[in-house]
Amino acid sequence: MASSLFASSDADDPLSKALQPPPDESPADRARRLQQLKDAQAISHKIDEDIQESRKAFERRKKAIKILLLGQAESGKSTTLKNFQLAFSPQHFRSERTAWRTIVQLNLIRSIKRLLEVLQEEWDDSTQPLRTGAPDKGKAKAAALAPNPPSALAAAGRSPPKATVRFSTSPLTDQHRRMRMRLSPLVPIEEQLTRRLLPDANDRLQDVCVRAGSGWKGLLAGLQQDGGASKEPRRPSTADGKKDDPTAVLAACRDDIIALWEDPVVRAVLKRRAVRLQDMPGFFLNDAARIATMNYEPTDEDIVRARLRTLGVEEHRFTMESGALPGSEWYIYDVGGSRNNRPMWIPYFDDIQAIIFLAPLAFNLMLEEDSKVNRLEDSIMLWKEICQNPLLAKTTLILFLNKMDILQATLAAGIRVNKFVPSYGDQPNDVQHVTKYFRDKFRGYHKRLSPQARSFYWHETSVVDTRSTAAILVGVREGILRAHLQSVNVI
Repeated sequence: MASSLFASSDADDPLSKALQPPPDESPADRARRLQQLKDAQAISHKIDEDIQESRKAFERRKKAIKILLLGQAESGKSTTLKNFQLAFSPQHFRSERTAWRTIVQLNLIRSIKRLLEVLQEEWDDSTQPLRTGAPDKGKAKAAALAPNPPSALAAAGRSPPKATVRFSTSPLTDQHRRMRMRLSPLVPIEEQLTRRLLPDANDRLQDVCVRAGSGWKGLLAGLQQDGGASKEPRRPSTADGKKDDPTAVLAACRDDIIALWEDPVVRAVLKRRAVRLQDMPGFFLNDAARIATMNYEPTDEDIVRARLRTLGVEEHRFTMESGALPGSEWYIYDVGGSRNNRPMWIPYFDDIQAIIFLAPLAFNLMLEEDSKVNRLEDSIMLWKEICQNPLLAKTTLILFLNKMDILQATLAAGIRVNKFVPSYGDQPNDVQHVTKYFRDKFRGYHKRLSPQARSFYWHETSVVDTRSTAAILVGVREGILRAHLQSVNVI
C-alpha cells in the first residue's frame, strides 16, 4: 500500500513529469539527452570538488602562520622577506635567480646613471664665460671677413659682441668626458627595462619598481631566455642585435665603469657634493668587475641586497623546508611603506600572528615623500599607532632596529645625533649608547600603549647581512611558532 502511494505521488510530481523523456523520443535524441545528462553530472561533480578544495585550502590557511612586514619605505621589508625565503625555503628562493639577475644589473646601472648626473652637474656648475676685450690680429682679420664685420655693425648703430670663451674650473678632464660618453648607452637601456617592469612609471620614482601581482619575475625570466646570453665572455658590438641587452652592454662598459668609480678625482667630486652612492639601496659599484660580465650569475647575497620597490600589497606563501615544523605553511605580507600606501595595512591586521616592524636608525635622513619629516621620527610615530591598535592587541610585535651598518658609518663620519634629535643631549655619540636610547624609546611606547601586557621582542639588524640575519630569524621563527601553538591550545 505504501509503495503504491509513493508511486502515485511520484507520477503526480511536476518535476518528475518534466524529467521524463518524451514518448516519441528517437534513439538519436535519447543518446543526445543522456550525453547532456552525463555532462551536467560531470560539471556538478567538478563544482563539488572545487568547493571541497576551497574548504581544505581555507582550513589550511586558518592553520598557517601569517606575518605582516611593516615599516616606512626603504626600511628593509622586502630584504627581510628574501632572508626568510633564503633561510627556510632555499630551493624556492634559488629558483628565482634568473629574474633577480636583471634586477641586480638595473641597480648597478642606476648607480652609474646617478654618477654620470653628478659629473654633468659638476661641469655645468664649474663652466664660466670669459669675455675678451681685445682680440688678437688673427681674430680681428677673421672678424673683418665675416658676413657682418664689426665696422658694419658699428655703422648700423650696433656694438659688436665681445668674443666669448667658456672654460671649466672643474678638476674633471677630457678623459672623464670620454668615459661618460662611452657609458651613456646604459641610460636608455635602464629606461626601457624600467618601463617594461612598470609601464605606468613616471620620472618621480627613484627606484626600480614593480606592481604587486604583475608577474614581473616571469617577464624577466622570459627576457633572459629570449636574449640567449652566451656563457662565454666576449666583447659585444652593436651589430650583434643585442643593443638592449643589459648583460652585453655592461660587459662592454666594464673597464670604464671600474675606472670611473675608482678615479680619485671623481671620488673627490662626490665627496665635495656630499653624494654617498654607497649608502643608496641596491649599491653594486664595488662589485662591477664581477657583475659586468657575460657569464654573471647573482649570488644569494646579491639577491638579498638588490633593491626592488613593490607598489601595493604582495602576498608570499612558502612551505618551511626545515626547522621545528617542516612542511608548515607561512604567509608573509609585504606592504608598501610610503604614506599613500599605509591605509592599505588595516585589512591585513585581522588574523595575523606576528608583525615584524622595521625601524632603520637613520636619524639624519628625511622621508622621500616629505623632506620635512625625519625618517626616525616617522618610524616612532608608526610604532605608536601599531602598539595602541586594538585589532593587534593579541599580535606578537617584533621590532627590528635595522641598518645598523649605516648607523655605524654615520657615527664614524662624525655626524652627531643631538643635531637631529635634541632630546639625545650630551650622551656619548657611539653605536652602543645611540642604540640603547632609541631602543628604550620604542620599548616605552610598547609598554605604555599596548591594550594589554605583552612581551617586547627586539633585534639589532642589518638585513643585507645574510648570515647574521639568518641567525636572528631562527629565533624569530621559533618565537612565532611557540606563540602560534599556544594560541591554538597545542602547548
